[in-house]
Parts: sequence; structure tokens; C-alpha cells
Amino acid sequence: NLLREVEELSIRWWETMEASLAKELDEQIASVMDCKFLKEEEVVRLCERTKEILQADQNVPNVAAPVTVVGDIHGQFYDLLELFRIGGDAPETNYLFMGDYVDRGYYSVECVTLVVLLKLRYPHRVTILRGNHESRQITQVYGFYDECVRKYGSANVWKVFTDLFDYLPLAATIDKQLFCPHGGLSPSFDTVAQMQQLERFQEIPHEGPICDLMWSDPDDRYGWGISPRGAGYTFGQDITETYNHENGVQFIVRAHQLIMEGFQWQHGDGVLTLFSAPNYCYRCGNQAAIMQLDENLNKSILQFDPAPKHTHGAETKPKVKSLPDYFL
Repeated sequence: NLLREVEELSIRWWETMEASLAKELDEQIASVMDCKFLKEEEVVRLCERTKEILQADQNVPNVAAPVTVVGDIHGQFYDLLELFRIGGDAPETNYLFMGDYVDRGYYSVECVTLVVLLKLRYPHRVTILRGNHESRQITQVYGFYDECVRKYGSANVWKVFTDLFDYLPLAATIDKQLFCPHGGLSPSFDTVAQMQQLERFQEIPHEGPICDLMWSDPDDRYGWGISPRGAGYTFGQDITETYNHENGVQFIVRAHQLIMEGFQWQHGDGVLTLFSAPNYCYRCGNQAAIMQLDENLNKSILQFDPAPKHTHGAETKPKVKSLPDYFL
């Protein structure tokens, strides 16, 4: 009897703790969606908790459909809110984010904080991958480091987030039928099983398979080519067709490249590029796109334009929906 009472007390304590954490995260999500950034100690706690979840993930987790797939966001916070307005809020919509949450835009802190909060609040509904900008070296050049120092008065928050980036998965599959890296393929691997063996808990290397997953691009030329980016490779339709055939993949979905229409099919519909930052850098004039997949992998691509300028103020306060856990 005493043992049963202890077990029941333990269960009640965990339920209370989980309810308390959910309430705290809901409040933080609402605050960040109002374009307010968290306190430094809240970011530290958020990243430590999220590390525990990400550590259990495989290098290439399999995500179940239905799911909505998102390309680069690049610190364009109000356009991220527009994306949720069009695609739906989590957890009603499942999301797979393919990286590049930071740099270039004015709100890298808010963007990365929000996607990490959503991952922690709805770990089975939201998947976040690593992009080439989720790196210490790149973020010191393209804006995230400077933004953290400006908003928090030191580099501590930048360090906490970039430490978390080492835990992000390298790619994902969707129902084992779609392959989703941030960048592309690598001559260093042929199968997902080989990717699962990589040591991912590190800064993105300058070369090798992890680097290639983040940096490579599809190309009109056949075979492997030298990338003009200075990292990764270009890969031709022959490479894509071989990879897709050998891995039982319908097509590859990736991000990483500015596309004026927001999406582009290449390699005989073997590769789809999604770019989800409209009017990139606030001057490129491009549309953005996300891809919705239903439970049968039927796809629809939604294009969208930048958030209206009048929504870039305090009058816009998106509602954050939440469901009790037993609906998930």
C-alpha cells in the first residue's frame, strides 16, 4: 500500500510539473509571438530543456505525415507569423522546419526562440533541423551574433543558442518516402543508414558529409561539381535519381536557395527547393512557399508574400491556440 501511494504521489507530481511547464511555455510563446524576446535566464532554461529532447533524436528522424514543410526563415519574424497565418498554428498543424532560422533579417532572436519554444512545447508535432546558418562561424558574420549582443548586452544568449544548434538533427525523412536535408546530397554517403552513424554533436565542419548536407545544391550539370559557395558540392540529376532509387525516396525536399517563386522543381521532379522568407533581406522581391502534405503524402504548395507593413506593430497580436495533451 505504501509503495502504491508513493507511486501515485510521484505520478501526480510529474503531472503537476508537466502542466506547470506547459503553462509557462504557452505564456512564453504568446509573449514571443508579440515580438518580445525572453529574458536571458529564460533562454538558458529553454535551451537546456530542448537539448534533452534533441539528444534523443536520431541524426535523421522520420516524421509522420500529415506535416507542413518550411524552408529558410532568416530572422524575418513578421513573415514567420504570416506563414503561421497561412499554414496554421502548431499543434493543429504539424511542422518540419529545415533550418536557417537566423541571420540576414532583423529578428533572428525572436524567430529562433519561437521555433525552439514550439519544439519544446509540442515535441511530437514540431521538428526542427539544422541549416548552414545554425553555426558559430556563420552567425558571427551574418547578423545573429551582433543582434544578440545588441538585444541582451552580451554574447551569452548567442553562445547558448549556438551550443543548442549542435544538437539539431542533420536531416529528416517523411514517412520514409521523402528526404529532407537543408542543403543537399554528399559524395560521402549513399544511404540514410550511413547518415545515422555520423557524430553530429559538433560545430558544422568545413568539409565532409555533415557540411555537404548543409551546403550542397542541385545543379543542371551532371555528376558532382565544385560549389561556388566554397562549401559542399553541386549534384546533378543523375546523382539525385540514383539516391532516390536506392533509398526508396519519391523526391528530395530541401531549402537553402533563394527562389523567386518560393519553390522550384528540378531534376525531373526529383528535387523540390522551398524558400520561406518572402522579399528576402527586405529587398529581393521574391515570394515564399511552404509545402503541405496530407496523411497520404498528397502535396499542395502554398505561396505567400511578405507580411503587410502595417502588421509590423503592436496592434497585431496573433492568438496562440493550444490543445490538451490527450488530443495529441
